[in-house]
Amino acid sequence: MPQSPARTKSWWNPKGYFNEKEEKIIVNSVIRDDPQKGGMFNRQGLSVRQIWECSKDYDMWPLFALGLLFGLPKYPVNQYLSLSFRKLGFNVIETNLLSIPWIVGSCITMLMITALSELINNRSFVSMAEDAWLLPCFVALIALPDPIGPWVYFAISTVLLSFPYTHPIQVAWTSRNAGSVQNRTVSASLYNMFVQVSGIIGANIYQPDDSPRYFKANKGLLVICIWMCLIQYPSTFFYYRWRNNQKAKKWDAMTPEEQRIYLTTTTDQGNKRLDFRFAT
Repeated sequence: MPQSPARTKSWWNPKGYFNEKEEKIIVNSVIRDDPQKGGMFNRQGLSVRQIWECSKDYDMWPLFALGLLFGLPKYPVNQYLSLSFRKLGFNVIETNLLSIPWIVGSCITMLMITALSELINNRSFVSMAEDAWLLPCFVALIALPDPIGPWVYFAISTVLLSFPYTHPIQVAWTSRNAGSVQNRTVSASLYNMFVQVSGIIGANIYQPDDSPRYFKANKGLLVICIWMCLIQYPSTFFYYRWRNNQKAKKWDAMTPEEQRIYLTTTTDQGNKRLDFRFAT
């Protein structure tokens, strides 16, 4: 891959992809979109110290916590769906066919929720929609009498797994709040690591002694949904708003000349700059 739009020439493509005018347009468009994108190029590595400094960025920790918990409730139902269908009397072909609707539904709701997030310029409360969607489904799984009807379980599990998948929103949210290329690289990796750990935990929540309805596990997952909707997502929103207010208070207290001097002399980087604002 070329290092930059201005370095696309090679022995097999001596003219490059763009002429000089096009290169200037592309570079200026990228830099104006986010000046921090000019801080590194794509073949520049990170030192161990840089990785450590980025890992210590406490402003990114709320997003890592979201990555660990937001998707936890959906994993057990997803992992055990085919097994649950088989135990309820569906044959192999029926089980495979009944596993299709939720995939289609989730694709549709994911596109809709992602578009909504950009439309209203909000991530905290829009991302909360996934756990809010799961919550009534777990209430139904817990409240319905035992034994549950095969088609009733199919309906509930299909609705549950058709949730609006908000992981793409949170990945972009992490990238936007990182503030610099190096922090974006490390933060995106750490966020995805927390999501993967969440998947490992989720795959081990349902236990044989709790089958076939998994009442104890589902009650725990219901508590997580409530926690995410009432505590964690709102707390993340108010934390970033508080940080923005902190920065704005210091920035607005400066005169235009002081602001200009700050921009040219500051050693603050990425999301620690006073002119940087976190996405909420």
